[in-house]
Amino acid sequence: MPTFLLEVGTEELPASFVEGAIAQWRDRIPTSLTEAFIEPAAVEIYGTPRRLAVLLHNLPPQQPDRSEDIKGPPVRAAYKDGQPTKAAEGFARKQEVSLEDLEIRDTEKGEFVFVRKQISGRPTADLLTELIPQWILKLEGKRFMRWGDGDLRFPRPIRWLVALLDDTVLPLTLTSGSDVVRSDRHSRGHRVLHPDPVSIPNAADYLETLENASIDVTPQRRRDSIIEGIHRCAAEVGGTADIPEDLLAEVVQLVEYPTAVLGKFDEEFLILPPEVITTVMVSHQRYFSVLNPENPQELLPYFITISNGDPAKSDLIAAGNERVIRARLADGEFFYKADCQQPLEQLVPQLGTITFQEDLGTVEDKVNRLTAVAQNLSQALNLSEAEQAKVERACYLCKADLVSQMVYEFPELQGVMGEKYARVSGEDEAVCRAIFEHYLPRGAEDSLPQTLTGQLVGLSDRLDTLVSIFGLGLLPSGSSDPFALRRAANAVVNIIWAADLDLNLNQLLQEGVETFKRAHPQASPELLQQLQEFFLQRLQTLLQEDRGIDYDLVNGVLGEGDRDYTERALSDVLDTRDRAEFLQNIRQEGTLDIIYEIVNRSARLAKKGTLSTEELNPKTIIEPDLFESPAEQGFYDALLGLLPRTEAAQEERNYSQLIEGLVEIAPTVREFFDGENSVLVMADDEAIKANRLNLLGLLRNHARVLADFGAIVKNG
Repeated sequence: MPTFLLEVGTEELPASFVEGAIAQWRDRIPTSLTEAFIEPAAVEIYGTPRRLAVLLHNLPPQQPDRSEDIKGPPVRAAYKDGQPTKAAEGFARKQEVSLEDLEIRDTEKGEFVFVRKQISGRPTADLLTELIPQWILKLEGKRFMRWGDGDLRFPRPIRWLVALLDDTVLPLTLTSGSDVVRSDRHSRGHRVLHPDPVSIPNAADYLETLENASIDVTPQRRRDSIIEGIHRCAAEVGGTADIPEDLLAEVVQLVEYPTAVLGKFDEEFLILPPEVITTVMVSHQRYFSVLNPENPQELLPYFITISNGDPAKSDLIAAGNERVIRARLADGEFFYKADCQQPLEQLVPQLGTITFQEDLGTVEDKVNRLTAVAQNLSQALNLSEAEQAKVERACYLCKADLVSQMVYEFPELQGVMGEKYARVSGEDEAVCRAIFEHYLPRGAEDSLPQTLTGQLVGLSDRLDTLVSIFGLGLLPSGSSDPFALRRAANAVVNIIWAADLDLNLNQLLQEGVETFKRAHPQASPELLQQLQEFFLQRLQTLLQEDRGIDYDLVNGVLGEGDRDYTERALSDVLDTRDRAEFLQNIRQEGTLDIIYEIVNRSARLAKKGTLSTEELNPKTIIEPDLFESPAEQGFYDALLGLLPRTEAAQEERNYSQLIEGLVEIAPTVREFFDGENSVLVMADDEAIKANRLNLLGLLRNHARVLADFGAIVKNG
């Protein structure tokens, strides 16, 4: 059975696109082949900076013959008085069958005309020539381009196509204006090591042929080779390599024949903060740093680069890289020394020259706003005067490094340099650390701020941004979130959770909205509601995706369209988290099943009554004189016994005793509904009916202290 090769050759592709395109092809190509009734034994996807390739092994020579049922018009349209209409004739003609071949079948939507057609399998080669352009042109990514005078879009110009079914070239053409690329068997080798064209005799020879042309098309093999080479170079100088995953993934897709090259920089540059050196190496030069194995925080004066050139010229490559990094580090040294000549606080007035957002003023204005938010947070947490002073000082200085020479040149060092410069300026250590921490988490891999000062400055910064940007009506939509508001809201919730900060998020949003509206009277009257709904979405996502809580249990603690529950969830996000996790635990151990039916049944019937959802005390609501059955008295007594447990659960936020009480009351409630002394809730006597509905409403309200059980699904 034949093997098929497709190779799309290009100018050097962005590394991120190569990785994404490989992932897309791994998903789409097998699916499209299955839909075309072609099942290869294996699908292999390859990629380098200059090519994307797929090998399909043991393809069938053609599709299998098959029968297919094709649905036509409804019988009422296809036949009139037992005779075929034009609709039936047209359907038969389109399907190339006679009227006698039409069948009438019942469906869920009534009787329809069908025809069963025998379809002969098409040759695989013909199908591939139809599918391949879709594989290529439906790839998605950023910054696609047009070239020449055509409209074809791809991240980089396509220069060649190889399409081989065993040793036969399949005819393919990609046209972009006057630029026409036709398929053949000719690929390209390494630009330096094998610049001549490469002829591939047979699809099965692809890997060997490219390897002989100094091309390793397998990303995993390149990755393994790079890691081995980095570790070898680091060991040569008695160090260990720092291999950031993001940098490694990028470098894998930047080279076709990787060679690890060791370089050195002057030891005098080690006086710079390590973050400056690693930023220069990693972010700007794609170099890997070398660490002291006895102190992993200490850099050694070496770096490792991954070359795509001639290994025999590694010394020359190293020398060139050393010249580049020497110049970059010299710039960094100059910026660092210049910035350290003045206290950090002297940079703060310059923040008034930087626009934060056109309608929100300067960064200095933002600092003033977030300082006011931090003051509210400090008061809410009853911080001491000394602690409040540290928070306010950190707020004042937290953005100052944005106008430093170092951060101007290396923006990714904001916060990092602020901490360094604050320490040089003699600021309190808590203030120094908070300047760095208030940006955390910057990404998915970052930790959260660990100090209280850093936590409060970080919360203040994000809350100000959220309220202000929402206030301007610049809400995120779909995948568009230019101000990273989802990430900011996630950070707010995660910081509160991680530090167990007893903060009323709903109140903070209300205060923020009131402040914003004083400065912007034209703000939407729905601003607070928009922010509340946004944070509820974030809570839902974080509880479900990050903490693994079942979706219905999350709905149970957030409330579905329930304003009271919405405000409760936002007013105490610590309690919201704890209740969700508690519900998950009692579901897993089976306790939730014991109480689910009695609570839900009671809640459904209680809707027919008028009892407030806040009422818990039977003595103020229930009239025992109206009881007609011992089951009612038992229910009433059980509620009296449940009351102190519920009140303790509310006060202590310990819901175990509430659940224990609900479990104990369950048999009594079942007796009320279905036992020998069961009652008809919807009695003819309005007073008796209302009394019984109030019993059920009270049970609903007690359970509601934990969750809105109406949102919970039985057995998950």
